[in-house]
Amino acid sequence: MDLSDLDRFDREILNVLGGDGRLSIADLARRIGLSKSPTQTRLRRLELGGIITGYRAQIDPIRLGLDHIAFVEVKLEDTREAALSKFNAAVTRIPEIEQAYLMASHFDYLLRVRTRSMSAYRQVLGEKISSLPYVAATSTYVAMQAVKEDAGLAPI
Repeated sequence: MDLSDLDRFDREILNVLGGDGRLSIADLARRIGLSKSPTQTRLRRLELGGIITGYRAQIDPIRLGLDHIAFVEVKLEDTREAALSKFNAAVTRIPEIEQAYLMASHFDYLLRVRTRSMSAYRQVLGEKISSLPYVAATSTYVAMQAVKEDAGLAPI
Protein backbone atom coordinates (compact mmCIF):
# COMPACT_ATOMS: atom_id res chain seq x y z
CA MET A 1 0.00 0.00 0.00
CA ASP A 2 1.29 3.48 -0.86
CA LEU A 3 0.08 7.06 -1.37
CA SER A 4 -1.62 6.25 -4.67
CA ASP A 5 -3.85 3.72 -2.84
CA LEU A 6 -5.24 6.38 -0.48
CA ASP A 7 -8.39 8.39 -1.07
CA ARG A 8 -9.39 11.61 0.71
CA PHE A 9 -10.93 9.73 3.68
CA ASP A 10 -7.77 7.66 4.17
CA ARG A 11 -5.65 10.82 4.05
CA GLU A 12 -7.96 12.53 6.53
CA ILE A 13 -7.69 9.56 8.91
CA LEU A 14 -3.91 9.87 8.77
CA ASN A 15 -4.00 13.65 9.27
CA VAL A 16 -6.39 13.41 12.24
CA LEU A 17 -4.56 10.52 13.92
CA GLY A 18 -1.23 12.25 13.34
CA GLY A 19 -2.46 14.96 15.68
CA ASP A 20 -4.20 12.69 18.19
CA GLY A 21 -3.68 8.94 18.03
CA ARG A 22 -5.92 8.34 21.05
CA LEU A 23 -9.20 9.23 19.38
CA SER A 24 -12.00 6.71 19.64
CA ILE A 25 -13.39 5.26 16.42
CA ALA A 26 -16.58 7.27 17.01
CA ASP A 27 -14.65 10.56 17.35
CA LEU A 28 -12.44 9.73 14.37
CA ALA A 29 -15.50 8.88 12.25
CA ARG A 30 -17.21 12.13 13.22
CA ARG A 31 -14.09 14.18 12.38
CA ILE A 32 -13.65 12.64 8.92
CA GLY A 33 -17.36 12.55 8.05
CA LEU A 34 -17.97 8.80 7.84
CA SER A 35 -19.85 6.35 10.04
CA LYS A 36 -18.01 4.13 12.52
CA SER A 37 -18.03 0.90 10.51
CA PRO A 38 -16.35 2.21 7.32
CA THR A 39 -13.94 4.27 9.43
CA GLN A 40 -12.91 1.19 11.38
CA THR A 41 -12.53 -0.81 8.16
CA ARG A 42 -10.34 1.90 6.63
CA LEU A 43 -8.25 2.20 9.80
CA ARG A 44 -7.65 -1.54 9.90
CA ARG A 45 -6.67 -1.52 6.18
CA LEU A 46 -4.17 1.30 6.85
CA GLU A 47 -2.69 -0.70 9.74
CA LEU A 48 -2.50 -3.98 7.79
CA GLY A 49 -1.11 -2.15 4.76
CA GLY A 50 1.79 -0.83 6.84
CA ILE A 51 0.84 2.85 6.51
CA ILE A 52 0.04 3.08 10.24
CA THR A 53 2.85 1.27 12.00
CA GLY A 54 1.85 1.85 15.62
CA TYR A 55 0.68 4.21 18.32
CA ARG A 56 2.74 5.66 21.15
CA ALA A 57 2.76 8.26 23.87
CA GLN A 58 4.66 11.47 23.21
CA ILE A 59 6.89 12.08 26.23
CA ASP A 60 8.32 15.50 27.07
CA PRO A 61 12.07 14.87 27.47
CA ILE A 62 12.59 18.36 28.95
CA ARG A 63 10.43 17.47 31.96
CA LEU A 64 12.61 14.40 32.42
CA GLY A 65 15.75 16.53 32.50
CA LEU A 66 16.90 15.47 29.04
CA ASP A 67 17.28 18.93 27.56
CA HIS A 68 20.72 18.67 25.92
CA ILE A 69 20.54 17.92 22.20
CA ALA A 70 23.57 17.48 20.01
CA PHE A 71 23.74 16.73 16.31
CA VAL A 72 26.77 14.66 15.41
CA GLU A 73 28.29 14.31 11.97
CA VAL A 74 30.03 10.96 11.66
CA LYS A 75 32.61 10.17 9.02
CA LEU A 76 33.37 6.47 8.55
CA GLU A 77 36.69 5.00 7.46
CA ASP A 78 34.88 2.41 5.33
CA THR A 79 31.53 2.82 3.56
CA ARG A 80 31.13 -0.58 1.97
CA GLU A 81 27.83 -2.31 2.69
CA ALA A 82 29.21 -4.58 5.42
CA ALA A 83 30.65 -1.58 7.30
CA LEU A 84 27.39 0.37 6.99
CA SER A 85 25.42 -2.63 8.27
CA LYS A 86 27.68 -3.02 11.31
CA PHE A 87 27.49 0.69 12.07
CA ASN A 88 23.68 0.69 11.67
CA ALA A 89 23.25 -2.26 14.02
CA ALA A 90 25.53 -0.73 16.66
CA VAL A 91 23.79 2.67 16.55
CA THR A 92 20.44 1.08 17.41
CA ARG A 93 21.89 -0.17 20.72
CA ILE A 94 22.74 3.33 22.03
CA PRO A 95 19.63 4.74 23.73
CA GLU A 96 20.91 8.33 23.74
CA ILE A 97 20.89 8.35 19.92
CA GLU A 98 17.32 9.37 19.08
CA GLN A 99 17.76 9.46 15.31
CA ALA A 100 20.42 8.36 12.85
CA TYR A 101 20.50 9.11 9.13
CA LEU A 102 22.80 7.90 6.38
CA MET A 103 23.62 11.05 4.45
CA ALA A 104 24.63 12.01 0.93
CA SER A 105 27.16 14.59 2.08
CA HIS A 106 30.81 15.18 2.97
CA PHE A 107 30.11 13.06 6.08
CA ASP A 108 28.35 9.70 6.27
CA TYR A 109 25.85 9.87 9.14
CA LEU A 110 23.97 12.51 11.08
CA LEU A 111 22.98 11.54 14.62
CA ARG A 112 20.61 13.31 16.99
CA VAL A 113 21.76 12.66 20.54
CA ARG A 114 19.80 13.59 23.69
CA THR A 115 21.39 13.69 27.15
CA ARG A 116 21.01 15.47 30.49
CA SER A 117 24.02 17.74 30.11
CA MET A 118 27.17 18.56 28.17
CA SER A 119 29.22 16.35 30.48
CA ALA A 120 26.80 13.45 29.91
CA TYR A 121 27.05 14.06 26.16
CA ARG A 122 30.86 14.06 26.32
CA GLN A 123 30.71 10.66 28.00
CA VAL A 124 28.33 9.28 25.34
CA LEU A 125 30.56 10.66 22.58
CA GLY A 126 33.78 9.37 24.11
CA GLU A 127 32.62 5.98 25.28
CA LYS A 128 29.85 5.03 22.88
CA ILE A 129 29.77 6.99 19.62
CA SER A 130 33.54 7.14 19.07
CA SER A 131 33.78 3.39 19.62
CA LEU A 132 31.14 2.53 17.03
CA PRO A 133 32.44 0.36 14.18
CA TYR A 134 34.42 2.21 11.48
CA VAL A 135 34.15 5.71 13.00
CA ALA A 136 36.98 7.87 11.63
CA ALA A 137 35.86 11.31 12.84
CA THR A 138 32.96 13.17 14.43
CA SER A 139 31.83 16.80 14.58
CA THR A 140 29.30 18.02 17.13
CA TYR A 141 26.73 20.80 16.88
CA VAL A 142 24.84 21.66 20.07
CA ALA A 143 21.25 22.87 19.80
CA MET A 144 20.52 25.97 21.90
CA GLN A 145 16.74 25.92 21.44
CA ALA A 146 14.18 23.77 19.66
CA VAL A 147 12.19 26.10 17.41
CA LYS A 148 10.01 23.35 15.92
CA GLU A 149 9.79 19.71 16.89
CA ASP A 150 6.97 17.64 15.48
CA ALA A 151 6.84 13.89 15.17
CA GLY A 152 3.83 14.09 12.87
CA LEU A 153 3.80 14.34 9.10
CA ALA A 154 2.85 17.34 7.06
CA PRO A 155 -0.76 17.08 5.88
CA ILE A 156 -1.13 14.31 3.33
